[in-house]
Amino acid sequence: MPFALHVNAERWHRHLRTFAQATTGLVPVIKGNGYGFGRDLLAAEVGDLGLDMITVGTYPEVPGALDAFAGDVMVLTPWRPFFTDVTYDARVIHTVGRIADVEALAAAPTGTRVVVEGETSMSRHGFDRHELAAAVQALGTLEVAGFAIHLPLAGLGNNLDEAQSWAAVLETSQLETTTMFVSHLTPGEYAVLRELRPNLTIRPRIGTSLWLGDLGAIRARATVLDIHNVGRGERIGYRQRPMPRDGYLLIVAGGTSHGIGLEAPKTASGIVQRGKSVARGGLEAAGFALSPFTIDGKQRWFAEPPHMQVSMLFLPASADPPAVGDWIDVAVRYTTVTFDSVDLL
Repeated sequence: MPFALHVNAERWHRHLRTFAQATTGLVPVIKGNGYGFGRDLLAAEVGDLGLDMITVGTYPEVPGALDAFAGDVMVLTPWRPFFTDVTYDARVIHTVGRIADVEALAAAPTGTRVVVEGETSMSRHGFDRHELAAAVQALGTLEVAGFAIHLPLAGLGNNLDEAQSWAAVLETSQLETTTMFVSHLTPGEYAVLRELRPNLTIRPRIGTSLWLGDLGAIRARATVLDIHNVGRGERIGYRQRPMPRDGYLLIVAGGTSHGIGLEAPKTASGIVQRGKSVARGGLEAAGFALSPFTIDGKQRWFAEPPHMQVSMLFLPASADPPAVGDWIDVAVRYTTVTFDSVDLL
């Protein structure tokens, strides 16, 4: 397919197995675009790893997860009474973080399971620690599958201290659970937390480090679809921009619908900015933007902002051009990219 993720299957699977074996209680996170792989593929991989639970991001992701995975499915987005797409299933675990929501969810079918979330320094969702007693009183017949905290990114603050503090809150609360789901500690911090709180079952929720932990096993690649010789001043594309010098115009797979150039490339505007660009040299001074595509060993320039499904690149005459049908490498943000195909090779 034109815009593809090529995966060294043996190397990637080896990484997944090693990571899972080294991470006690692992709960893989599978949300959004599936970290570039797609959610269904990742759910199948978790099944092969023999793990019992996954975490998805939103309720619309739940039905597909239940179909692709035989274990439990936790939803990161907190339950709200106005959601119309909630799946009530014995394998679904809902997140709660407000008293009013617990009271409303208590009317759900018998056997509905929840995790109670604490509001960390992320300040995103969850109960203040002083609200837990009231939350316990409101639970009714809801089954508590655990307590959860979502911390800032690992390494940015005192995550271990904060996790320790919440673990103490859990142990002194009336919540009938000893399971604590934690996001964003380092492997060493998880180990320390287990040592400090041996009566708790600590379960790491991890996505990026699991799926994208060995970037050497994956390559984002685009197909060259067309190539044209262009002369200096020749106008091309939707915007009929003149080419800065003689060279090649390449049309390659990968555009905004794939996640290429989600933010329109910024071109130099104004005398001061253009002056700074001139000082740096290169095509930026002419209003061009650097693309994520690599050809002949160098990152190349967009000839104009990317189209919906293809990009137009300028290649100087001094470079060695690829042929139509060749693959070229492309640097992507795996959490926002959408590939035409994911090929396990």
